[in-house]
Amino acid sequence: MNFLIKTSLKILTLTLSTLNPIASFADNFVNIYSYRQPALLKPLLDAFTVQTGVNTRILFAKKGLGQRINSEGENSPADVLLTVDIGRLEAAKTQGITQPVYSDIIVANIPPQYRDPDNHWFGVTTRARIIYASKERVQQDSITYEELADPKWKGRICTRSGQHVYSIGLIASMVAHFGETKTTKWLKGVKNNLARKPTGNDRSQVKAIYSGECDIALGNTYYMGKMQTNTKEPEQKKWASSVKLLFPNAKDRGTHVNLSGMVMAKYAPHIENAKKLMEFLSSAKAQHVYGSANYEYPVNPDIAADERTSSWGILKADSLSLSDIAKNRKTASELVDKIGFDNGPLL
Repeated sequence: MNFLIKTSLKILTLTLSTLNPIASFADNFVNIYSYRQPALLKPLLDAFTVQTGVNTRILFAKKGLGQRINSEGENSPADVLLTVDIGRLEAAKTQGITQPVYSDIIVANIPPQYRDPDNHWFGVTTRARIIYASKERVQQDSITYEELADPKWKGRICTRSGQHVYSIGLIASMVAHFGETKTTKWLKGVKNNLARKPTGNDRSQVKAIYSGECDIALGNTYYMGKMQTNTKEPEQKKWASSVKLLFPNAKDRGTHVNLSGMVMAKYAPHIENAKKLMEFLSSAKAQHVYGSANYEYPVNPDIAADERTSSWGILKADSLSLSDIAKNRKTASELVDKIGFDNGPLL
């Protein structure tokens, strides 16, 4: 590396450190690295400060926070990492950037299927992987994941990439329930029923239903809330109004869910404050408020979801441990490539 590049990187590092208030190590603070936008967390964190006297500072980014904590090593100011998806929670543990948290409060507030057996990660809210179905072209009001492989849906299904973390989570749950062989056959059936190559995000699948490109699509529940309340792009409200939500396997094992969760950083400089924050986030009030802000469900089934989320229907969540699902993610990813899922349907 030449002198000019070294100097430029040094200046950039100093500038980021100067501009970023999270670099402070004041004892009455807890430093949060978050994939969730600060505006969504503000009501919760304000309540936390009022209750405990501990102030909060947030570093927000859409990606790369785990890698940042890893590269910062023992000098990292991060106390708590807030992230989404069991894959990312498990990855943080695998990277070695987390430490176990032992708390009777958290254990009492969070069901065992939504926390790491070794206490390295904990869920706060869940999102369900459901079916968006055309109100005009789909008459049935119930469905199963297994049914997605039924030839009656040929040319009628839309979904995002099979390698996206949301898709991998669902496929991994199928492997956990049915094994690799049966899941491979199922995934081939779903592929053959696709209306197009997997592409776009969950919202674009709903747009495809609205435009008539497909009749059903896989997506997360919280996107419905985001579309229904989108004032910047009001056309998304039209997409949302064209579909109904079907909760797969509601009559048997339940619908696959994923997590928004939290971990304590391995070298957290404010361990006690971090633990206080995590205990607070596990509380009934915090689960409800956090869920409401993100159109998600509290991990504790005894805590009611907000009015909008509840209006979509009753969620009977699959009771399978998320840690068991995480163990099958590698197999799920390999199956996606093995059958060429992202190449789209056979012609």
